[in-house]
Amino acid sequence: MSSIRNSRTRLLTGAATAALAALSLTACSDGTGVADEGASTKSSTAVSSSANGTDSTESASGASDRGTSAKDASDPGTSAQGTSERGSASGDAKQAGVTSKAVSSAGKVVTCEGSNTKTVAAPLNRPINHMLLTVTNTGKNTCYLYSYPAVRFGEAQAVPPVIEDSQPQAVVTLEPGESGYASVNLSSADGSGAHGRTEKSLAVYFHGRSGNESVGTGAFPSLPAGGVYIDDSLKVTYWQQRMEDAIIW
Repeated sequence: MSSIRNSRTRLLTGAATAALAALSLTACSDGTGVADEGASTKSSTAVSSSANGTDSTESASGASDRGTSAKDASDPGTSAQGTSERGSASGDAKQAGVTSKAVSSAGKVVTCEGSNTKTVAAPLNRPINHMLLTVTNTGKNTCYLYSYPAVRFGEAQAVPPVIEDSQPQAVVTLEPGESGYASVNLSSADGSGAHGRTEKSLAVYFHGRSGNESVGTGAFPSLPAGGVYIDDSLKVTYWQQRMEDAIIW
């Protein structure tokens, strides 16, 4: 019995060995030799992992580039800068358009005279014995108010002198609707003036660029019903851009 069991054990052992050999030969029948299946599995995993890692890096880089491009396209700062530049260019163009329009509508600059202005004469309480002349540009063009008013009261043949110290630094320039001013010292404050008289009419004439000649038509502003009192101390100021500068003399 013992020999039969030993024979059976050897037979089973041999059969198992033969089966294992057959499996090994079958796995290596591709001519590459016998290889460790465990090592092969590890190697495949490593290669796959390396490949996946490379792809992941490239993919992340591409995504980063795409993200940067998207940020540049949607960056509020970049957009604001572009808007600012376009706005600045638009503002420059708009400003140029307004300037051109203003120049176009203004036309050439002319000399202020009776036909393109309105003149008002108003006696003043302070300073006493003074009258304010206000000339308003009623034309469509800017006009220059040169020198000083050449005034004639009543039938006078000569015009009164100008107060030289009142000459402004620049020629008075009137845009349409703007006014210029001059004051007239009618008589001496202390009554020392000679040939005092009351006059009820006034003519105002305008000078040209040279300041010597009379140009255009004159103006004939109304005086108070009772007229104004004048004497030989009568004199005028230069035309002024502001009323305050006219009445201080």
